Amino acid sequence: MAKGDVGVNTDELSGRATEASSFLKALGHEGRLMILCHLSSGEKTVTELEKLLSSRQASVSQQLARLRLEGLVKYRREGKTIYYTLGDTKARQAIDLVYSMFCGVDQA
Repeated sequence: MAKGDVGVNTDELSGRATEASSFLKALGHEGRLMILCHLSSGEKTVTELEKLLSSRQASVSQQLARLRLEGLVKYRREGKTIYYTLGDTKARQAIDLVYSMFCGVDQA
C-alpha cells in the first residue's frame, strides 16, 4: 500500500478497489484504449474515430458508450454531430502513462 493509505478503513479501500478495477477494465479493451489514445490529441466525432480505427460505426458507438459509463469520455452535441473528448484528469493521466510505457521513443 502507498504511504497515503494509512488510516483508510477496509470498506473505503474496498470501494476504491472496485472503482479502480472498473476503470482498468474499461482501459483493458484494445478498441477502447485506441479511442482514448485518439481522443488524447483532441475532440473527435464518431465518424472521425471510425476512420482512424478502421471500425464500423456500431462498434465505435458501443465502445464510446462504455467509456461514457465509466466517465472516461464526455461529449457535446452540435446539431446532429456529437463530439467526444477525454472525460477527466484520470483518463488523461492513464493515457499519458500508457503512452509513455508502451509508445514512447525509448520503447523497442
